[in-house]
Amino acid sequence: MARHLVTSALPYINGIKHLGNMVGSMLPADVYSRYLRQRGHDVLYICATDEHGTPAELAAKEAGLSVAEFCAQAHEAQKAVYDGFELAFDYFGRSSSRQNVEITQHFARRLNENGFIEERAIRQVYSPTDGRFLPDRYVEGTCPHCGYDKARGDQCENCTRVLDPTDLIEPRSAISGSTELEVRETKHLFLLQSKLQHEVEAWIDSVSEKWPHLSSSIARKWLTEGLHDRAITRDLDWGVPVPADTWPELAAEGKVFYVWFDAPIAYIGATKEWADAAPDGETREWKSWWYDAEDVTYTEFMAKDNVPFHTVMFPATELGVREPWKMVDFVKGFNWLTYYGGKFSTSQKRGVFTDAALEILPADYWRYYLIASAPESDDASFTWEHFTATVNKDLADTLGNFVNRVLSFSRKRFGNEVPAGHAAGEAEAKLGEEIARLLAEHEEHMEALQFRKAAAALRALWSAGNSYLEEKAPWLEIKTDPEAAALTLRTAMNLIHLYSVVSEPLIPASAAAMRRAFALEGDTATWVTAEQARTLDAVAAGTPFTVPPVLFAKITEEDLDSYRERFGGAPDA
Repeated sequence: MARHLVTSALPYINGIKHLGNMVGSMLPADVYSRYLRQRGHDVLYICATDEHGTPAELAAKEAGLSVAEFCAQAHEAQKAVYDGFELAFDYFGRSSSRQNVEITQHFARRLNENGFIEERAIRQVYSPTDGRFLPDRYVEGTCPHCGYDKARGDQCENCTRVLDPTDLIEPRSAISGSTELEVRETKHLFLLQSKLQHEVEAWIDSVSEKWPHLSSSIARKWLTEGLHDRAITRDLDWGVPVPADTWPELAAEGKVFYVWFDAPIAYIGATKEWADAAPDGETREWKSWWYDAEDVTYTEFMAKDNVPFHTVMFPATELGVREPWKMVDFVKGFNWLTYYGGKFSTSQKRGVFTDAALEILPADYWRYYLIASAPESDDASFTWEHFTATVNKDLADTLGNFVNRVLSFSRKRFGNEVPAGHAAGEAEAKLGEEIARLLAEHEEHMEALQFRKAAAALRALWSAGNSYLEEKAPWLEIKTDPEAAALTLRTAMNLIHLYSVVSEPLIPASAAAMRRAFALEGDTATWVTAEQARTLDAVAAGTPFTVPPVLFAKITEEDLDSYRERFGGAPDA
C-alpha cells in the first residue's frame, strides 16, 4: 500500500466557481483520489479556500461585511457546493487559518535566515483620502489602450492588456473613489528567486519527464525567461502578517504577505488543520505527509494559469527554506473549459456555475460529462448540445437503460432473486475476456491520469454489456430455453455489480444505487480483479435484488431550450 498526497488548486474565495474551475482541478483530483482508495492506497486529499488578496477585500466591501465575515460565509457556501458534487476531500480548509499563518511565517523566517529575502524600497500609489498605499487592484481608471473606464491597475479586464497603475487615465481609489492620488516610496519584502534559478531548473529536470506536456512546457517557459525577484508583501488589512520578531518596522506598518506566497503553503496549513480537527480518540499525523516524506507520492491538479506558481514559484520557496518539505512529484495541468468558445462570466451571466448546475441536474450528470470531456490536450468548449448528447447516449441509453431493462425483465420473468440458469458457456467466456481487457485499459488510463481515455474505457465496459445482451437476446431465449435466459440475466446482473464498483470514482451516487440493488451480505469489494472480471460470479444465484429508480433521465428538447434561455449561449454562438 503506497501513500498518496493529492491536492487541487485552491478555489478563490470570491464567488461560486464555474464548471471550468471544477473540471480544471477539484473534480479530477477527487476522481483520482477515489480510484486510489479503491485500489487500497493510503490517500490524503487536501484542498482549501484561497482567502487573501485584494479581490477578497473588495468583495467584502461590496457585500457590506468585514473581510473575516465575508470569507467565513463564502467558505461555507463553496463547501456546500463541493459537498453537492460529492467531492470527497479528506479536509477542506482555509488559507486564513491559524495553522497557515504559523507555517507561512516559519517559511518566511527560514528564507530570510538563508539569504533569500531582501527588503527593498519601491514607489507605489498612495491615497491620502484613504490613508493607505493602494495595491494595483485598488487603483481603477480608464485603460489607455481601449478606453474601458473600469480598468484595474494591474490589468484591463476588457482588452486584457497588462497595466501599471500609473498607466491609467484619471486613476481613482477603488475604496473611496478619490482621484487625489500620489506616488510615494514604501518598503516591501522580495523573494530572491533569481538566486534559486539553477536549483529550480535542476529539480524540474529530475521530476518533469513524466508530467503532461502542458505542465512541463509552462514550467520551462518561465525558467527560460528567467526567474525574477518578486515582492511577497502588500499593504492590505487582510492577510498573513509579517512577523514582528523578524521585520518589526514592516509589521508595525501592517504589511502582510502577498497571496501568491502564502496560498501554496496553505496546502500544508490545511493538512495541519486536518490533524488538529481529529475527533476525540483519533490521532492524525500531519507532518509525515509533508516533512521528510520520502514514502509519499504527491500529485497536484490545476488549470494552466496556476501551473507557474506550483512548478516554479512554490518549489523555489521550498528549496530556499533548506528543510526537507515534500515537493510535488506529478503536476496534472488542464487547459480551459470555455462556454460556446467564450469565457464564463459572472457579470454577464454567461455560462454554468456549479451551484446552478446542481439546481437542474444531479452531480453524477456533471461529473461524468466533465471528466469525459476534460480539456487535457487542448481547450474544450461546453455546449448544451454536446452535454445533452453525452448524457442521453452514455448515461441514459448505455448504462441506465442496461441496468433498468436487465433488472426489470428478470423480476418480471424470474421474481426478485437472481436466477441460476445454465452454466456459463462460450458467449460468457468471450464476454469475460472482453471485460477483463477493457478493465485493464481503464486502469491503465486512470494510473496515467488520462481522464478522457479512462472515461472512454469505462463507457466501453458499459457498451460491452449491451452488446452481450443484444447477442443473447434473453427476451427471445425465454420462449424456448428459460435456463439460457436465466444465465444471460445472471451474467448481466454481475456486470451491473461490476459497473457499480469501477464506476464509483466518476459517478458515486449512481454506483451506490447499482450496488444497493443487490442484497449481498458482506459486499466490501473495492475493485475488481482480472479473474473476477472473467468469471463474473460476484452475485450468486438466489441473491435478492430490487429495481432501483431510473438512474439517468434523458434530457429533452424542452429541457435544452430552457437551459439555453437561462444560461445563455446558442447553437450558432
